[in-house]
Amino acid sequence: MAIITAPAEVAKLRQSGRIAAQALQAVVRAVRPGVSTAELNTMAESTISKLGGRPSFKGFAEYPTGLCTSINDEVVHGIPSDNRRLRVGDIIGLDIGVDYRGFFTDHAVTVAVGQVTPPRQRLLHDTAAALHLGITAVKAGRRVGDISAAIESHLRPRGYGIVTQLTGHGLGRAVHEPPIIPNVGQADRGPQLVAGMVLAIEPMVTLGGSAVETLTDGWTIITSDRQPAAHFEHTVMVTGRGCDILTTA
Repeated sequence: MAIITAPAEVAKLRQSGRIAAQALQAVVRAVRPGVSTAELNTMAESTISKLGGRPSFKGFAEYPTGLCTSINDEVVHGIPSDNRRLRVGDIIGLDIGVDYRGFFTDHAVTVAVGQVTPPRQRLLHDTAAALHLGITAVKAGRRVGDISAAIESHLRPRGYGIVTQLTGHGLGRAVHEPPIIPNVGQADRGPQLVAGMVLAIEPMVTLGGSAVETLTDGWTIITSDRQPAAHFEHTVMVTGRGCDILTTA
């Protein structure tokens, strides 16, 4: 678990987050019917490199690309391909990781391709809102369960499936570090938050059930009932006042 407080290191971590945010914004602007997920990955990787970072997902546990592209019932870890082209009505999760001089950040959004159905639009809105509520629960002295409870309390009454097999996590000096950050839980439970901790908070939510499974590519995780899913993520740093969102431009 990284605790990062030295000013020079914090500055590098902030730059990592800015690179992630700018690269993901460029990818989102390129989303349109007909574009391939491989083209989106090329844009992500080139933007990260131009800004001085390294795509941290590429090569991590042999993952082949710098961007994850997860369409419709794919929750996370979809692999970009020349053969996957976006269509009107799709939703696509875009997940990016950056290593800037040894400091790591993650960032994800799910966006609509053209006009989507009202349930899909609500799914995107409510998952993004759940992420915001999870972030507002972060403060030194509180616990991981406070984040989990804030996310769950927004989603559960609205009837969504909350993926429990996948969680947020710590990071900062590596792609993944402790603690795990579930999207369901009880307040005032779990590890205590300390100033300087770096957390990736990432609700993964479905229009159906919470069960997921992995495709034969070994990476792409889909909903077992084939219902659409959304994924939003920010990297934050814990402070005594709350937290700083690092993955902003």
